[in-house]
Amino acid sequence: MSVFFDIESIAFNIWNYPLSYVELIGTLFGLLSVFYASKANILTWPSGVINELFLFILFFQVQLYADMFLQVYFFIVTLYGWFHWNSKTTESRITTLRRKSLVITIFLILLLSLPAGFMVQNLHVYMPQHFKMPAAFPYVDSLVMVGSIAATLLLSRKRLDNWYFWIAIDLICVVLYSVKGIYFLALEYLVFLGMAIYGLLYWKKQVSND
Repeated sequence: MSVFFDIESIAFNIWNYPLSYVELIGTLFGLLSVFYASKANILTWPSGVINELFLFILFFQVQLYADMFLQVYFFIVTLYGWFHWNSKTTESRITTLRRKSLVITIFLILLLSLPAGFMVQNLHVYMPQHFKMPAAFPYVDSLVMVGSIAATLLLSRKRLDNWYFWIAIDLICVVLYSVKGIYFLALEYLVFLGMAIYGLLYWKKQVSND
């Protein structure tokens, strides 16, 4: 495995925390992607591709399998979002969900997280040749996965409501990644939380100016 993809390959230490190349690169491009998203800038998508590649590798090595599979979905939606934002149609303007649609989305996230959590919990049983270790926090990890799927789809469609979901997801991830000991990534999600709040306010301003 390349030095950049191995979690044991350390770039440098921060306050006695060994920061691997894969976590460093994934984190930096994740920050870039969310920053560009908060500014409604199309560069969020190409920077997101690099983020997704490195986080896929990282999550596999720390047994957060739902987050690992989530990167595959992110990659597909990244290509879609890149195309959609690049279009010059009025459909690509920032819009909001109706209250009913927002409630249904929240309900579906909670509902679908249960079977997803069950599947992730048993991956090491179904495919022991690929998943040697049991999943860590499968239901919380799956809630992050399903919520992120919904939030990314809303982002790709330029729905302002995506930021409400990202704020909730970022809060969960700060705790989850801290418990798993990937502190630099947890710190990143704390920054993401601030960016999500900024993105919400910035997008609201853009909507009011249209």
